[in-house]
Amino acid sequence: MFSHVKLIAVSIAVLTIYDMCKAVDKDMIIGDIRLIEKTGGKSGVYKRKGEVDIG
Repeated sequence: MFSHVKLIAVSIAVLTIYDMCKAVDKDMIIGDIRLIEKTGGKSGVYKRKGEVDIG
């Protein structure tokens, strides 16, 4: 459940940034919001293949 909440939070944050920047560039593109890694829950640990660890 928390991964869904985090994805929604990221989407809202990006839309807030878009709202603040749209006066400068209305052609901005928001893309590639995706789950990279999660732990816990019924399905256990998940890590997207091919992602670079930036942490």
